[in-house]
Amino acid sequence: MQPFVPAAAALNEDWGTEFDGKQVQRWAQHAGNALLERQQAELAAYKQGQRPTGPVNAPALMVIGMDGGRVQGREKHEDTGSRWREDKVLTISSYLPGDGEEKDPVPLVTTYLGTMHGSQDFGHLARLEAERRGIRQARQVVVLGDGAAWIDTLHEQHFFRHHRIVDWYHAKQHLYAVAKAAYPDHAEEQSQRAEALTTMLWEGHIDDVIRAITALSQRAGPPRPDDPDSHPRRVLAQNVTYFTRHREHMHYPDYRRLGWPIGSGLTEAGVKQFNKRVKGTEQFWNTSGVEPILTLRAMWLSQDQRWNQHWACHGLYKAA
Repeated sequence: MQPFVPAAAALNEDWGTEFDGKQVQRWAQHAGNALLERQQAELAAYKQGQRPTGPVNAPALMVIGMDGGRVQGREKHEDTGSRWREDKVLTISSYLPGDGEEKDPVPLVTTYLGTMHGSQDFGHLARLEAERRGIRQARQVVVLGDGAAWIDTLHEQHFFRHHRIVDWYHAKQHLYAVAKAAYPDHAEEQSQRAEALTTMLWEGHIDDVIRAITALSQRAGPPRPDDPDSHPRRVLAQNVTYFTRHREHMHYPDYRRLGWPIGSGLTEAGVKQFNKRVKGTEQFWNTSGVEPILTLRAMWLSQDQRWNQHWACHGLYKAA
């Protein structure tokens, strides 16, 4: 929950001990590494065909969310000169579906995964967690997130049988970026065009949205080699690609009718929960140091009692 030094101070105040931050760090990393060893053993067993036991009660709706957070490394990246790295975050939530009219979908139980591993390893871990949560028993499953290409890839590799939904609010932000790029000096025109495009997308007219953005891009002309990423020509051209690529992931009226969520706010909130522990200007990590903390944090955040069950069965010294 806290960095090591203030955690030690809190323990000392409560227990009258004299622990320092390094001692707490050693305990936390030891406990986290024990979890990582168990996770890798479960993953190896899964790859050999041994699936985790699913829940007794199959979820009516499972929502798989993926997003990325930020961790500051000890060393600067040799290409970018930046210390910041991406940690990948998974949320898997059971839902009570909405009725398509008055009742919104209701999240029930969410579990979490956080790792510094690349998307390929993250994908295997995500599938393993989905198996544990009952993906094979669930009546409906959707994969929900922004339009990042790595999420598309993992959907195709591990969840291709299930619907992929691009987060509504990210799609809406893209439409407002289109309007700003098309009418950079006319605030009123920007607002009107953004609202018109948003209404078209909300009502399910994705092809009309693509045609409208394509026309605006053609009017502006193709991007030039020296155009920065923020240049209107480049913004418009990129959004033609964005909405075309995600055409099958934006059938929002159908999703609402089925009672599915269309916003990834729960996953974004999960990223913030990880960031609260590992992101900060005063925190610098290497992978071997942050990975066990992300694993502990995921277990702590998960709402299925796995934190209490783990310590009841293992304990810090039993894991040694």
